Amino acid sequence: MLKIYNSIARTKQDFVPLEPGKVGLYVCGMTVYDYCHLGHARVLVVFDTVVRWFRASGYVVNYVRNITDIDDKIIKRALENSEPITALTDRFIQAMNEDSDALGVIQPSNQPRATGYVEQMVRMIQTLVDKDLAYPAQNGDVYYSVYRFPDYGKLSGKSLDDLRAGERVEIDSNKNDPLDFVLWKAAKPNEPAWDSPWGKGRPGWHIECSAMSEQLLGIHFDIHGGGQDLQFPHHENEIAQSEGAHDHPFVNYWMHNGFVRVDNEKMSKSLGNFFTVREILKHYQAEVVRFFILRAHYRSPLNYSDQHLKDAKQALDRLYTALKDTPPNVDEAKVDWNHAHAQRFKVAMDDDFNTPEAVAVLFELTSDINKTGSTENANLLKVLGGFLGLLQQNPQDYLQGKVAIHESQGLSSNEIEQLIQQRIVARTEKRYADADTLRKHLLSQGIILEDGAQGTTWRRV
Repeated sequence: MLKIYNSIARTKQDFVPLEPGKVGLYVCGMTVYDYCHLGHARVLVVFDTVVRWFRASGYVVNYVRNITDIDDKIIKRALENSEPITALTDRFIQAMNEDSDALGVIQPSNQPRATGYVEQMVRMIQTLVDKDLAYPAQNGDVYYSVYRFPDYGKLSGKSLDDLRAGERVEIDSNKNDPLDFVLWKAAKPNEPAWDSPWGKGRPGWHIECSAMSEQLLGIHFDIHGGGQDLQFPHHENEIAQSEGAHDHPFVNYWMHNGFVRVDNEKMSKSLGNFFTVREILKHYQAEVVRFFILRAHYRSPLNYSDQHLKDAKQALDRLYTALKDTPPNVDEAKVDWNHAHAQRFKVAMDDDFNTPEAVAVLFELTSDINKTGSTENANLLKVLGGFLGLLQQNPQDYLQGKVAIHESQGLSSNEIEQLIQQRIVARTEKRYADADTLRKHLLSQGIILEDGAQGTTWRRV
């Protein structure tokens, strides 16, 4: 049975859907004011893999991943750029979708924008005010009163007393308590605003996800996911809002992926170790980045370094080389779950989506293919890889694939083929020194030649 580590229970639990055969999944998406960074890429790839495995397991998945297109950072960036907010957000939504497509991420069932659900947010805030869980302040803002929600802190394990003891923020005279958080922000000059019972304004960040998930998945659904950094306060506040409004359980399973680190340090712009997906894809094929992400368990920290990316590429090259040398029979590419390797793969994925163990099975298959030339195992390797969003390219296309840096600085495919032909002629004419010089030249350009019974093939380092 599939097990999920439930962050709120702090243990692995059997997954039992609210409705047999169906899964409702909500994941907090991007705030669209800049390009996707590696942390965003991890969220995209991790939950794409979760969805793929649920579907492979026979579930119908309603996957909702929201877009925050109104926020303090968005407003600030638009003002800095002297451009309309919608122009900024549309541009970065397009960029996000391009990065997501490159990483092999299947589009979610629904990708709601926060600005399309303001009316629903206003209604939920009004419900909270009516139930005395929220209050309008003198400055026109509306705040959630955390002390009126007894279960506050159950996801993060933080008590209100501990939070208060650690409070370092300047006291806001508009709040009844320093820990209260904003649901509605009064309109300010040069900011977008919507009508509400409390005057013109815009929603706070936390209320967005509560309202959108309710509208698209209902007041009670199966799984809520996101990065570990969102566990507190964002997800904690979602619980307070949604359960406070409906007097009903909000989510059965909470999933959080681990942090991304760079050379064992926290990734941050201030440290100068901040990498966007687009920057990384100048040096590595997108599938290498996806593979790198999936080699780590989703709950573990992911440590990025150039060497780790190189290692991932070499490992993925090995898988594709096996498929190149023993091409799978596409017509027979179905899973026999009684196969020992398929069984181990399923056990790994059913154990809280243990992709490192699943990837280990792929390498076991590869070793066997290299020894036996088994087409059956090549079929299985390709199909199992597909459940992870891997190994679906033509092997030769992958192995000879270019990235942006090669496009501008490296040899073209035609140039490589011409040099290979020159080397073949040199070998035919027994000019072995010339042939060796050509091989070394190609290697210096990042091209590895492989001589075999079928002739000479090549791949990029």
